[in-house]
Formats: sequence, structure tokens, C-alpha cells
Amino acid sequence: MTNLSALATQLKKNFGFDTFKGNQEAIIQNVLDGNDTFVLMPTGGGKSLCYQLPSLLMGGTAIVISPLIALMKNQVDAMRNFSEEDGIAHFINSSLTRQAIDQVKGDILSGKTKLLYVAPESLTKEENIDFLKQVKISFYAVDEAHCISEWGHDFRPEYRRIRPIINDIGAAPLIALTATATPKVQHDIQKNLGMLNAKVFKSSFNRANLYYEVRPKTKDVDKDLIKYIRSQAGKSGIIYCLSRKKVEELAETLNMNGIHALPYHAGMDSFVRSANQDSFLMEKVEVIVATIAFGMGIDKPDVRYVLHYDMPKSLEGYYQETGRSGRDGGEGQCIAFYAYKDLDKLRKFMQGKPVAEQEIGNQLLLETQAYAESSVCRRKLLLHYFGEEYKEDNCGCCDNCMKPRKFIEGQELLSLVLETILVVKEKFKAEHIVDILKGNETSDVTSYQHDELENFSSASDEDEKLLHAVIRQALIAGYLSKDIENYGLLKLTAAGKAYLKKPQPFPIVKDNEYDDEEEETNVKNTGGTCAADDVLFSILKDLRKKLSKKLEVPPFVIFQDPSLEAMATSYPISLEELQNIPGVGAGKAKRYGEEFLKVIKEHVKENEIIRPEDLRVRTVANKSKLKVSIIQAIDRKIALDDIAMSKGLEISELLDEIEAIVYSGTKINIDYFLDEVMDPDHVDEIFDYFNSAETDKIEPALDELGEDDFSETEVRLVRIKFLSEIGN
Repeated sequence: MTNLSALATQLKKNFGFDTFKGNQEAIIQNVLDGNDTFVLMPTGGGKSLCYQLPSLLMGGTAIVISPLIALMKNQVDAMRNFSEEDGIAHFINSSLTRQAIDQVKGDILSGKTKLLYVAPESLTKEENIDFLKQVKISFYAVDEAHCISEWGHDFRPEYRRIRPIINDIGAAPLIALTATATPKVQHDIQKNLGMLNAKVFKSSFNRANLYYEVRPKTKDVDKDLIKYIRSQAGKSGIIYCLSRKKVEELAETLNMNGIHALPYHAGMDSFVRSANQDSFLMEKVEVIVATIAFGMGIDKPDVRYVLHYDMPKSLEGYYQETGRSGRDGGEGQCIAFYAYKDLDKLRKFMQGKPVAEQEIGNQLLLETQAYAESSVCRRKLLLHYFGEEYKEDNCGCCDNCMKPRKFIEGQELLSLVLETILVVKEKFKAEHIVDILKGNETSDVTSYQHDELENFSSASDEDEKLLHAVIRQALIAGYLSKDIENYGLLKLTAAGKAYLKKPQPFPIVKDNEYDDEEEETNVKNTGGTCAADDVLFSILKDLRKKLSKKLEVPPFVIFQDPSLEAMATSYPISLEELQNIPGVGAGKAKRYGEEFLKVIKEHVKENEIIRPEDLRVRTVANKSKLKVSIIQAIDRKIALDDIAMSKGLEISELLDEIEAIVYSGTKINIDYFLDEVMDPDHVDEIFDYFNSAETDKIEPALDELGEDDFSETEVRLVRIKFLSEIGN
């Protein structure tokens, strides 16, 4: 048996570390002694070393069962860096060629390989089982062991078949490791792996260096994200989204706004995915936008922030993902954007799944909702969820502890809650208890005749959210427990029963308020005649008048009033920004833009104006497919009425689209159509009118030309020709 001082020597020799972290030394000794070992250690605690070092010190090869190919590659590369022999660590998974697998098997049989990583899917293959039966196995390690439990945040059915396969290959000691497990999940893992007698090493789940915050997710969430990331310039961060589509959209939006970001999700080509991960690890990009597929075992110690664009499906998932920040003990900011409707959407996705699975999913979502909405210390809530008591009243490192909290006396409400739970024989969940107290005649309440209870409607004046807050804070205080085996039934603890006999003050904090929908702000109507900066608007009008005289074209040909108003509101100072102004396309920006930009720049500088553009979220350019197809059809000289019919438009609607095209500065030629449908003299007369007109509006044109002689459609058609030829 290796003694402890010898272990420290081996640690220094093989990995260059002077001391063990936390429980590492005791865990390694337990493995070396041939005992089953269960390790609960938060991300950054050094789980990998708990099986890497014993594998080097024991005879034979250690089998590490791991869920992610990317994780295996990282771990194998790391082990090879510590050794002179490449064959010391290998993996077998679906990414290897037949030739590569033969090489791996050769190294194992020759005794070179001390550590073999396999995916559970690879472990089930007959040929691999037959091969491993020939190998001397030192021990088995099940990494990310929470994948075994349906109550875990990343359940994988193939993980539940590990024990029978191990029995088939040949018995050896077992070490299971996870960075996150509630007491329920821990029991589930041990039971499934047949290691109920294993020695359990549980490190504290408290990551003192992490700051937790939940922000309301508004319609400006992209702007909030960009503002935050810019404030963290030069630091590495991860943003988690629930859908692959949102991952790609958000990565593109960040890049449009000058933030170098890459996407990562399981639906991407594996080569691209690996390249993106490597770019993040090598700090070629500062931000990775990902689904939960990213980060398991990723050994990047200096991730400084983890943002949740969407709240995750469970608190375990949230803890695991936030745990990827500040692994070096330095700063780690964990900010989640919360909207109740996101969780509602997740509930809808579960419909159609087996009832048991829906029940589990709903319970996990309720825990997430409780965490997001509660005003209690977030650290206290998280640690309570993992079966750990946090005794400080104020952690000083979460949003709830760092803002003043308003306490209200909850003694009477807590007594009502406890009494009601006892009266219904501890067989119901929080929602049902709240329905009774509120007097909600739901089908469940009436079918159990709980509407006849004395406590029915006894708290009808109280807000439901407050009653839920009382229940949650009673759980944290230890007066209640939740029977997770039965989907969250509430039960009184001994302390709860004692409280009923002798109630005492119970100060509670109200939950945070998160509005589901923000009031829509009135968007400035650029068709009106008001600009944010009247002085600049006047200067731009004078410039337009000067240019119109110089170029001998009507002022509206250069820019219309709404375009000038928008310029006097958002202050564009580059050609790219100018093209974002309504009615200004690339053509007009190049033709007339420079002089306008020069004036705007001077005005901004002289008046020290902070431009909205500096805070604007640039969205991915959405070139209208309709407009592009209209331009292509006109290029092919298709009659406008035929184009309208093929697009399902009225002719007036088609003209709206074409006018938008020419007002933005794109030159088009509709002469072929005018020749077919209009008298050439009429065309010339309308054209001449616009050449000398003060405005391009249709009504004055019809007044001048005569409504009996000209139709509105004819005037609009010639106006398109005029604007295209003279303005563009």
C-alpha cells in the first residue's frame, strides 16, 4: 500500500503539483486500497486527478467511461503532455479509424497504456467487450456520473447499462465522479452502479469566487448582453442558449457588433465544432455561444463569465454550467436572463412525453423558477438544493444579497402552510397547498373535497407568489422537506412539527418581480416631421437645398424628409451607418453621403453628443427576398402586373415595394413596361413635372396635372422612372 507522503511525491513527479486539493489525497488512497469510491466535487475541484494518478500507480489499465468525445481528446492530450510515452493514454470511440483502433489495442496489450477512455456506446460493442476481457483492468471510473440518473440534468439511457457490462468484462474497483448531484441523484447513481457501500467523498458545493445574478429578460436582451460583454473586454466568456438556432443567431449578432464569437452545438459538423472549441481554448475568440453540449470537462481555468440567455431546464444544469467560470479561483460572474414564458415554452415541449418524464421535468423546472424569482441569497438556495447548509445570512456575492431586501413577518402564513400540509396527510405538492390557501376551486382541490377544509381560502387575500415564497423559505429553514421520490410532495420535519406547537417570528423576503411582457415602447414614426435634433435637421435641409441647386435636381431626389429626420436622430458618421437610415441604400450613400456625413460628424463633435448608434444592436442584414426577386424580374423585363400576380400582390402594393427600392438608391429600368401601357407624351409630361416640383408627393402632382387626364398609378410609375434616372 502506498503511504501518504509517497503519494505527494508521486503527485510532484507525475503532474508537477506540490500539494493535493481538498479531498483528492484521501480519494486516491481509497482507490489504491481497492475500494469502491463515490466522488462529489464541484467543477474546478480536480476530479480528473482522482483517477489519473492512481491509474499510473496501479498495475494494468484503468477504464474511464466518459460521455463526450471532445472531453476524451482533451484528457488524453493532457495525460500525454505529462508523460514521455504517447501510448500512456488512449480513447476508443466512433471518431477512430480501424487502423487507429488496432494501434490503441496494441498499446494496451503491450502494457504501455495506463488510461483508456471509452464512451458508453463503445463499451457496449461486442468486439470491445471481448477485447477488454483479455486486459488486466486496474479499476473502472465513471465520469460525469449524473448522466445515469433520470433526475440528473443530462440523463443518458446508455449510462444505465454500465454495471451489467462491467460485470461481463470482469470485476474491478469502481470510482464514480460527478460535479453535481442532489441527494436523490446521488442515491440513484450508487444504486444503479451497485455501489451503495462505496465510500462517499463530498466536497462543499460552495464556489465562493462566483457571483450569481438573475436579470429580467426583456426585448432588449441582445443589447444588454452586448453592453455587458463590451464591459468585459479581453476576458473569456460562455453564453448558453437552449436551442441550436438561437446559438447560431446570437453568435452572428455578436460578430455584427464587433464581438468575436463562435457557435457550438451538437448539430454542427464535428470538425467545425472541434475547431471552434480549440479557438476558444487558444483564446483566438473571446466568446463561445453554446448549448449545454459545450463545456463538460473543458479545462479552461480563466472563463470570467457565464451568461444564460435562456434559463436552463434544471438547477443542476445551471450549477454545472456556471461552474465553468472562475475555475482558477479568480473572478467568475454568472448572470442569467429570466422570463417566465421561456420556462412555459419548455413545459410545452415536454407534452407528448411519458407522464413520469413530464412529472420529473416539471419538478426540475419549478426548482429553476423558484431560484430565479426568489429574493433569498442565491448561494443559500443553490447549496440547499444540493443538500448542503449555508449558514451565512449574506454571502455578499449575489444580486439578492447586494441589494437592500424588504422583510415581512411570515409567522401566521407559515403556520397556515404547515397546518394545511398535515391536514392533507403530507400527500400533495406546493401548488396544491397554495390552491387550498388561496381558495382556488381547481379540479384536484374539489375532487379531494379540499374545498371543504377549514383552511380553504384562509389566505385568499395573499399573492400566490408570496405563499410559494413562504414554502420555499420554510424548506431552506428546515421546517419542510420535499419527497423527491414522489415528485415533490411536501412533508413536515421534526423542526416543522415543533414550530407548530410553538410558533416564533419568521421573517421572509418577497420574491423578485419579473414582468412577462414589457410595455412596447412607441417607435418614432419616421414618416412624421419631427427629429430628435431640430438644429441638425435644419442644417441637413439647408445642405440638401444647396446640393439640389448645384446638381439641378429636386431636393427630394437626394434624400426625403423622413431620411433627414432619421439622420438627425441617430447621427450616422460612416457610410455603413448611413445605409441603415430608412430610404438610403448603398447607391444613395455613395452618391450623396460624404457631404452629409461630414456635417453630422462636425455637429456631433462640437456638441459632444453621445450617439444612440454606439449602443445600437446591429442585426444581421436581412435582404428582403421579395425585393431581390422583384429586381430580378424587372431585369428580365417581365410586365409589372404579371410580377404582382406571381407574388400575390395588388399592383399598388408592388409599386410600394419598387418605390422603396429606388428611394434606397437602387437603379431600375421600367421603360419596357411604360412603353406598353402609357402614352409617351403622358410619360414626358409627368417626368417634366417632377423635374421642377418642390415635393415628390402624389396629391400635388395630380392637382397640377389634372386627375381627369392622369391616374395615380401612372403618376407613380413615372415617378419611379424619374427617381431612378435622376436620383440614382
